[in-house]
Amino acid sequence: MEEFSVGGLTVRIIQGDITELSADVIVNAANSWLKHGGGVALAIANKGGKTIQDESDECVAQNGPVPTGGVAVTGAGKLKANFIIHAVGPVYGESEHEALLESTFRNTLIKAEELGARTIALPAISTGAYGYPADQCARILVRVISKFAEKAQVLKEITVCLYDSRTYEVFRNVFRTSLKSAAV
Repeated sequence: MEEFSVGGLTVRIIQGDITELSADVIVNAANSWLKHGGGVALAIANKGGKTIQDESDECVAQNGPVPTGGVAVTGAGKLKANFIIHAVGPVYGESEHEALLESTFRNTLIKAEELGARTIALPAISTGAYGYPADQCARILVRVISKFAEKAQVLKEITVCLYDSRTYEVFRNVFRTSLKSAAV
């Protein structure tokens, strides 16, 4: 684990299983239709129970698909959280992918504040099946957190939970380098 102070926020980079964490909000790396069939989404749906997919289906039926960069909220089922924010990141290489990933992370943090969350756990959105390079994702997340920290009122702790050791090392190094250079 690596811990950083960014404004009034505590940011932790950890390696582990996001479904095992306790947080007010757990973030799911979702697709626009909120069909949780692989990666982080499948792990969250399996561990949290059928209610997560049921609520996701209802959300899409009422509101249509979630646009790339957007978020939707459901209950957390059996997970140790109050809510799941389903965040739809971009496929790497699609038009405006960097701006869209930045929007995805920003909208996630804004929604967490709206929900009154003090703690949030999130994965490396878009780095799995969507092919986003981990180092680029990490740099975008550092930028979003740094800007968000200036106006955060409710949110106090962000845990970036990375499943595999390679992605963990990439994120840890990017956060170390970026936040160290920002503090100088």
